[in-house]
Amino acid sequence: MSEEAVQARRADEGLQSRRDAPVGGQAVLEGVMMRGVSTWAVAVRKPAPEQVADGRVPERDEVPHGEIDVVSEPLVSWIRRHRVLRLPVIRGVVALAESLKIGFRALGISASAQAGDQDEEIGRGTWAGTVIVSVVFAVGLFFLVPVGIASLLKHQLHPALVFVLVEKMIRIGIFLGYLWLISRMRELQRVFEYHGAEHKTISCYEAGLPLTPENAKRFSRLHPRCGTSFLLIVMVVAIVVFAPLGTPAWYILFPSRVVGIPLVAGLAFELIKLFGKKRDKRWAQILMAPGMQLQKLTTREPDLAQLAVAIAALQAVLAVENPDQATEEERVGMEVVA
Repeated sequence: MSEEAVQARRADEGLQSRRDAPVGGQAVLEGVMMRGVSTWAVAVRKPAPEQVADGRVPERDEVPHGEIDVVSEPLVSWIRRHRVLRLPVIRGVVALAESLKIGFRALGISASAQAGDQDEEIGRGTWAGTVIVSVVFAVGLFFLVPVGIASLLKHQLHPALVFVLVEKMIRIGIFLGYLWLISRMRELQRVFEYHGAEHKTISCYEAGLPLTPENAKRFSRLHPRCGTSFLLIVMVVAIVVFAPLGTPAWYILFPSRVVGIPLVAGLAFELIKLFGKKRDKRWAQILMAPGMQLQKLTTREPDLAQLAVAIAALQAVLAVENPDQATEEERVGMEVVA
């Protein structure tokens, strides 16, 4: 085994925190967004002045080496506004929608910072269009395409459960192929490194150690509450949700896959919430193992400078609140944000 492979394996098998804290985040362009229960912050490594001199935008492969810029904003979770939004399953759908909103806002801030123009953030209309296109693409690729392919074999797939299983295998195959494809894209490697930095920093905080790049580096880049793991659970839960529908006509089959997405996401949210609470149990570790392994495609080992950015984002949150003192009500919705 090569030295590089040995180092990667050690990174994967690094320390794992045994507790959940109500903090999470997301990798952005040359930075990390972190959120707590009442605050979220995004830290970005800006290009140095010479990298954006005379209005020049840094080259695609040019690594910024300027200062860390931090933007922090207050957060009042949608879930805390209405009791009905805290009900099981519903809370998962609401939490995911809220995370998407914050995530795209953080991406806008990081993109503006990399362009060297922090005063003029990318317009809401642009990001709204991006969100719509992204959602339509995801629904089409992971829900409609699989059911369309399975429908071509509909008359050969009996009983209905066989049809649903084949459809789900196609969906999981497309999902795994998509992850493998983006993991090979050179343009996303640094985003994956910041994704690893985010996980390591959160684990370091959950373990109660001082937030330093050296301490964070000791932890695994894999985390039980990662969105990658959540998406795999979504694929599996869909089997249970859609199986009772059988194989209706196409004008019912296709809409059912779209309408059923919130229910699938909500149930998957409850499962990953349970797994996170029981992460010290052997059965939970076994069920989480496939999702943890998938994170090797969407995370990379970060360097100390990238860990410093992730730490800066989390420290901006901790400067405003103490997540460990959050109530159970405030913690709802924080299960799938790492």
